[in-house]
Formats: sequence, structure tokens, C-alpha cells
Amino acid sequence: MNKHRAAAAAAALTLTTLLAACAGKDQSDSPGSSGGNQSSDLAISHIHGLGLDPSDQRLYVATHEGVYTPDADGKPKLVGDSKDDFMGFTVAQRNTFYASGHPAPGSAGPGNKGLIKSTDGGKTWKSLSLSGESDFHALEYAHNTVYGYDATNGLLRTSKDGAAWTDGAKLQALDIAVSPEDRDLVLATTADGVARSTDGGKTFAKGEQPTMAFVSWKTEDALFGIDPTGALYRSKDGGSTWKKAGTVPGGQPQALTAAGAERVLAATQNGVYESKDGGKSFTKRLAVESTGGH
Repeated sequence: MNKHRAAAAAAALTLTTLLAACAGKDQSDSPGSSGGNQSSDLAISHIHGLGLDPSDQRLYVATHEGVYTPDADGKPKLVGDSKDDFMGFTVAQRNTFYASGHPAPGSAGPGNKGLIKSTDGGKTWKSLSLSGESDFHALEYAHNTVYGYDATNGLLRTSKDGAAWTDGAKLQALDIAVSPEDRDLVLATTADGVARSTDGGKTFAKGEQPTMAFVSWKTEDALFGIDPTGALYRSKDGGSTWKKAGTVPGGQPQALTAAGAERVLAATQNGVYESKDGGKSFTKRLAVESTGGH
């Protein structure tokens, strides 16, 4: 039992460090890089989000220096021309993405982009709302609703149209997930463990162990979570109980996206890995040279 407590305390401490890094993030530290729409062995300082386009299953990777997709050799290829820092990121439907973040060094515009949207697969973006006010570090699109964790203000927010927002609970979180069956069931990863809301994010119960860094929920019986060490867990009962499914290679996790009951993608410090057997084995989808910075 003492070993379990020690492991939980270590995981909570690691997540607290990640939360502090996110809260203290300065958009001005984004390293610039040259060239648009090119493949290279460039160093990506941090991956913030993953998504698969439902039409062609193309992988999109939101990073500190733009949105990338794998080229034929599995190396990162910049989508569009933007080298902005994409923080929260989610694929809503075919060619339709929502994101948040900060402008690249030397770019015009406010420090926080609020909510932005692309309808051409990430090639171009337009501002929807909260420009200059909010930085969403986690975004989910479910039940025709945008769910976002606004790290600037430390609260859960929801919007039907991406313009008008309903403010929910205040909390310190790293990631969120929404039940695919119940629009009111929202989970958030906190230093105390996974916190649960049953009223659409208006209130959250205190987090419960185990401590997860990221969570993703694609099908009702396949909620995935990854802890700060890279251990992947699966819950079939909405997070009430968890069972270890495997370990993602590459060290500390940076993002997680479930694509089905057995298919899950995770980003770590040296790449994006995919499992098609529920976490038992992984193959590298995108090779990156990550510095691990946030």
C-alpha cells in the first residue's frame, strides 16, 4: 500500500510540474523555424495535440511551431504556412479543426488567440472568439458543442457556435474528455487525479486516483488515460476503474487521442505512436526530435 501511495504522490508531483509549466508559459519563447510546407528533421519543442481527419484518417499534430502531418517517410511536414504555437487542438469533422494558442515570434496579433477554426484541413485559420482574452490548453468537440479548458482564466467553458460561451467550473487542469454518450459527463486531469463533472462542466468533484496527464474518450467502453510516466490505462466504466493497457515508448507524454475502441495515438518526446490493439503494442507514426519544452 505504501508503494501505491508513493507512486501516486510521484505522479501527482509530476503532473503539478506540468500544470505549472503550462500556467507559466510565455508565447515569446517559441523558437522560429524556416520554410513552409517542407519536410525535415526539425526539432519540435513540444506537441500539444493530435487528431485524425475522419475522411482519410490523416494524422495532424499540433505543436509549438505549427500544425504538421507525416510525409511519405514519416517525417513532419508543415500544414499551411502558420508557425504559430497551437495549444488546444481538436478535429471536429472532415477538414474542420478548432484550436487555440499564441502567435509565432514576430507575428502580429494579441498574445492569446482565443478560439480559432480551420475548415480547410489546417491550411488557413480564422478567429472565432475570445482573441486576446483566452488560451485554451485543451479542446474537445462533442455533441455539437465545443468544450474548452481556458488556462488563462482557469475554467471550463462550453460553446455551441464557437462565439458565445458559457462559463463553468474553475479548476487547475491539464486535459479534458467528454463522454461520447452523455454530454454532461466531463472529465479533467488534475494533480489530485481525474475529476468528474456530471453537469456539463458547471461543477467538478475532487479528483480521484490514478493521476492521469491526458485522457481521451472515443467510445463509451473505451476511455483511455496516460499517466505522467507514459503508462497507458483503459476504463470501461467511464473512469470509475482503470486497468493498465501498456506503456507508450518515448518517455513523458505530451498528447493523447483515442480513435476507436482499440485504436489510440499518443505523443511522447521522440514521436507520435499508434496502437491498434488497445495499447498492447505501438508503432511510430511520426518521428520528431522533441526538446520536451512547453
